[in-house]
Amino acid sequence: MRPVRAAFSAECGRLSEILTELTDDDLVRPTDCPPWNVQDLIAHIRTGVGRLTDMLAAPAPPRAEVDAAGYFGTAKFTAEVDADRIAGGQREALRVGRAALATEFDRAWRATEAAIAAAPPDRVVRTRHGDAMRLGEFLRTRVVEVGVHGLDLAAALGRPPWLTPPAAVVIGDLLTGGRPTPAGLSWDRLTLIRKATGRAVLTAPERTVIDAAGFRWLAFGR
Repeated sequence: MRPVRAAFSAECGRLSEILTELTDDDLVRPTDCPPWNVQDLIAHIRTGVGRLTDMLAAPAPPRAEVDAAGYFGTAKFTAEVDADRIAGGQREALRVGRAALATEFDRAWRATEAAIAAAPPDRVVRTRHGDAMRLGEFLRTRVVEVGVHGLDLAAALGRPPWLTPPAAVVIGDLLTGGRPTPAGLSWDRLTLIRKATGRAVLTAPERTVIDAAGFRWLAFGR
């Protein structure tokens, strides 16, 4: 739980810094998560990091049923779910507005951090998909949310990726199931994350190595 909390705080803190630097022109740039622009994507991330406050305020399920890898299952990322996610990001962007976007994101992740600090480490929460998960496992999915979409924002803004080392470790371990990257791939963590989440194209030799190793891909919507 401790390294995951540290990764969440580091990645959210870094994104908060980036958001204070953005201009109105930056916010209307297109992203590789169409039809979202930068403002829509930031609003979506803000919603994602803020979910835990309400989840921790709700009654705890009796037991966990899904881990972080199971959360990213293909059944949860249907066309219908993805369409709802797209519309939700756009609605939230309009609700918050450009001027308050950085402030609202900062407030949301810090409120989540405070709620986590006040909760027992073995607390079980229920996700919006209906899954019962341990708090630490769901928090791993929030690190993925902020870190991977941070890569999308960096690409849209024409900036170098700002993925923090603690977040890179948490995301990389989730993507590989805690195993080493398949032999024959000389990927650093950033390359692993970009390749495994579809942010960079796999070459034919890379795909051959991955298939031979039985590497399990997780399913990601927006």
